[in-house]
Amino acid sequence: MLDEVAKGQVGGQEPPRRFVFVLVDNFTLLSFASAVECLRIANRMAERKLYTWIVAGDSDDTVACSAGARFQVDINLDELLRDDTVIVCGGADIQQATSKRLLNWLRREARRGLKIGGLCTASYVLAKAGLLDGKRATIHWENHDSFAEEFEEVDLTKSVFTVDGNRMTTAGGTSSIDLMLKLIADEHGEKLASAVADQLIYSSIRTDQDTQRLSVPTRIGVRHPKLSQVIQMMEANIEEPISPSILAREAGMSTRQLERLFRRYLSRSPKRYYMELRLQKARNLLMQTDMTVINVALACGFSSPSHFSKCYRAHYDTTPYRERGAHASRLSV
Repeated sequence: MLDEVAKGQVGGQEPPRRFVFVLVDNFTLLSFASAVECLRIANRMAERKLYTWIVAGDSDDTVACSAGARFQVDINLDELLRDDTVIVCGGADIQQATSKRLLNWLRREARRGLKIGGLCTASYVLAKAGLLDGKRATIHWENHDSFAEEFEEVDLTKSVFTVDGNRMTTAGGTSSIDLMLKLIADEHGEKLASAVADQLIYSSIRTDQDTQRLSVPTRIGVRHPKLSQVIQMMEANIEEPISPSILAREAGMSTRQLERLFRRYLSRSPKRYYMELRLQKARNLLMQTDMTVINVALACGFSSPSHFSKCYRAHYDTTPYRERGAHASRLSV
């Protein structure tokens, strides 16, 4: 164990900090479990109780995670202690899982000054409650586009996690570990946080300066600097697409060279690849927001709904309207 930590180099003998994990229906088990494990291991390594935790929910019984396992709720949405830290755990279909009761409860606890965080898609819950207005935040990359469209007042980043005042957000998955290690380090020192990471066999602790997605070369399986540069420009300009000639010029090559580059490494033209990026964003917006099909089309660089529908159908073998209807029916089952 950590002898020095056990002897009191963890910040004295102040009472343990209590975390209240609020489980939302279909929450992501990995994000929740990662956070709790960090607290448990911190207690073990310090050989005293630095942290305690309880599970809360908008239910008197149990809450199911997205993997199907159910968890017993310790308390309902009751008034908390002033020193509590609230961590909302989100997951799949977060819009449907967010109740008015939960939003009102969060607003009330925020007015009382509690520190509140959101794991994975729970950033949506905090933003919907108005708790992230004017603050830096992050959310899982798959929900990034829809979040940015709905919450323009939030300074949305692509970081693994963010801490802005008394608000915390993570991108999901193992990013819970990075956030909790930062909190442990801030309260009880880097040595304890490193010891917790070692126990987790977590060899690379990320900061809020690290981005959540893999680099372009890693994602596409190709390490070519000019190809990566062009793809990054495409991803940054979905609403107002850039012509192949401008993309080529910015990358320092001819349009013909750009065409050959894409066909060699990605087996498709630059135009086709760009279209697939735009359609992927459109599908996310259709399934995660209430934006009209016309607004989705405009947000993804299509000049008309008819052109958007034609391209969407050619790629996904269904229309944008049917896609949205099918998604709504699945949620209602």
